[in-house]
Amino acid sequence: MDQQKKFLLHYTLIFLCVFLIACHNDKGAPQPVIKIVTNPENMDEQSAESIEQVLQYAVNNAGKIDDSTKIILSLLVRRFYNENNFKAVWSKKEKWQPLADSLLKFINDAELFGLFPKDYNAKKIWALKTTLDTDSVQHMNAVLWAKADVLLTEAALRIFKDLKFGRLTADSTYFFNDTGKTASFTVHSLQQLLGSAQLSAAIHTAEPAHKGYNNLKSGIKKFADSMDRNVYTYVLYPYKKEDEKDSLLFIKALQKRLAESKCIDVTGKLPDSAQLNTAVKKYQKIKGVKQDGIVSAALIKIMNGNDVERFYRIAITLDRYKLLPDSLPQKYVWVNLPGYYLQLWDNDTLALESKIICGKPATPTPILKGSISNMVVYPTWTVPTSIIAKQYLPKLKNNPNYLSRIGLKLVDSKGETVNPFSVNWSKYTKGIPYKVMQNSGDDNALGVFKFNFENPYAVYLHDTNQRYLFKNTSRAFSHGCVRVQEWQALATYIARNDSMNLAPGDSLRYTADSISNWLAEKKTRRINVKNPLPLFINYFTCEGKDGKIKFYDDIYGGDKALREKYFSIR
Repeated sequence: MDQQKKFLLHYTLIFLCVFLIACHNDKGAPQPVIKIVTNPENMDEQSAESIEQVLQYAVNNAGKIDDSTKIILSLLVRRFYNENNFKAVWSKKEKWQPLADSLLKFINDAELFGLFPKDYNAKKIWALKTTLDTDSVQHMNAVLWAKADVLLTEAALRIFKDLKFGRLTADSTYFFNDTGKTASFTVHSLQQLLGSAQLSAAIHTAEPAHKGYNNLKSGIKKFADSMDRNVYTYVLYPYKKEDEKDSLLFIKALQKRLAESKCIDVTGKLPDSAQLNTAVKKYQKIKGVKQDGIVSAALIKIMNGNDVERFYRIAITLDRYKLLPDSLPQKYVWVNLPGYYLQLWDNDTLALESKIICGKPATPTPILKGSISNMVVYPTWTVPTSIIAKQYLPKLKNNPNYLSRIGLKLVDSKGETVNPFSVNWSKYTKGIPYKVMQNSGDDNALGVFKFNFENPYAVYLHDTNQRYLFKNTSRAFSHGCVRVQEWQALATYIARNDSMNLAPGDSLRYTADSISNWLAEKKTRRINVKNPLPLFINYFTCEGKDGKIKFYDDIYGGDKALREKYFSIR
């Protein structure tokens, strides 16, 4: 042993009596905080022993490895090390493995994948690494090497889970209990990574292969580089103008928010209307919108739509992609509700794009997947029971002729029309034992064409008799179904797809031309689709386009709810 080692050993022995005493906890055995190993050749053996002790302590103490550090996956991490005889995997003989540096760099750049470095104990790992690299005494401490190894392992496991399954799945319950397919996948991924030492390849394997996912991810760097990371005051709007207390709270919040953008000073008193008007105009000028000084819902929406919240929406959208199947069909219909569009994809080629109208916030279109199995020319419309109970029943009680006036009819279980004046409407409160229907025709709410697919929500794609609504930028107007502007092009594609994919000896009872003829005749026809076309109705509030990220309105508050549920603690 050289003189420096002897000196360090002597220095350390002074403190060993104290440091080797465990940090006692009623729930577990003592845990040493220092274990000096003077010979690097012995470090791996001693760090393995310390890893086992650290993990046993964590399992007994709700994931805590010390007073300031907690791991979420204590059982899973212990399972991994148990299968590897508790050997350190990120260092060897007091030297970091190259893979450790690669993982640390990935954690630093986690935002580029819609992830958060904080989730992976980034600060604690860097602090440990710095201490081990710069403090000559602690560099010989097997306990610190053990803690660093455990934290890096948990970080890797969580990264693989977050990249593959996201943070929005019910399966996360099983994951955090260290059971189920999620845990198996993450452990297997880490074992493969340690075998190959190729982090980029392992990350790529875990991520979704969807084109939309990659397009969105490719725009993150540009967004993050110019991102305003300040956290601004959230302004609640609308407020109760007749409620003085609520009005004052609104003005205080607005004043604070404007001050954060350096548009007004925060003083001991509230601004008067002239000061507020001037401040609002300054803010509008900064944002490049009309400078009228008017406080509106649109203006408050801009104030609350800061870059920090937008990044959460990026993270949530990337996780929504992870809920999709690992691979999509060769041909499918893709509907993005916040984007108000439908796309038809054929072998990675965009065959059709159309504007859509989707459900109102009060009657949102559900997120679902299915297959278009039949189509109807000049369909009749059966009004959903929810609409009958909420909208029609109260009006029928006052005016039994209401349905006739709006072009609907009452039908019994036998399909026979019922005289609404013969019904005692007063005895019904939640529904009625009749169907409310609209005959087919150009004035039908479904328009002249409907696409059916099996789903538990009784929604479908269809034409509309209110085609003028497609000119609006925001198009959440329906009762839940999806109205398609280019419905005729979609029907033609389905017909041609059936014609081109007929089985030998099979026949087809319709063509694109016969659909056109039936439309001209204005006759109701039901068409069974030979090759059902897969359909995905999704909710993505942002997407990547040409290296940039385009944001859409969170029309149903879906992202807001997920933000509060899964990301509120960040």
